[in-house]
Amino acid sequence: MTTSPPYKVLILCTGNSARSILGEYLLRAKGRGRFEVYSAGSHPNGRVNPLAVRTLREKYNLDASAARSKSWDEFKDVKFDFVITVCDNAKEACPVWPGQPMIAHWGSPDPAAAGGTEEEKYQFFVNVASQIARRVDLFCAFPDDRLLDAVAVHDVGRQFTLEGEAGLKR
Repeated sequence: MTTSPPYKVLILCTGNSARSILGEYLLRAKGRGRFEVYSAGSHPNGRVNPLAVRTLREKYNLDASAARSKSWDEFKDVKFDFVITVCDNAKEACPVWPGQPMIAHWGSPDPAAAGGTEEEKYQFFVNVASQIARRVDLFCAFPDDRLLDAVAVHDVGRQFTLEGEAGLKR
């Protein structure tokens, strides 16, 4: 593990079209250079969900138009400091990464699977992005010496659940 910034972070999901993209762009922006952030998927679907791009643009003023859905195989030889899974499937299938990075799971519901009208789907994306953003804020608030605390970093994933929040339909 690197002992000083920028820390290398990989955010993983299954399709790399929504949650991991949201996490990548939010952590990159909120980390302000402290983190070198990437995202990938175990089975990338080849395209970024337009509602993820819209959410980042409209709610966080972030341009994710260059985001692309990519396989975690692209990063198999990269030594990361942190590997964060944002879906249960990626958590279960997560490979062994070189350099023994800290692994954390920050599971969120899949906004790409949301039903309803386009506006209801968008609201689901906004809610999931808000959950991820709160976790990113907490992660970024750790001083460097606390980032090395595996329990603290893993506990970020247990914070800010979406259970019972308005607007969430499964």
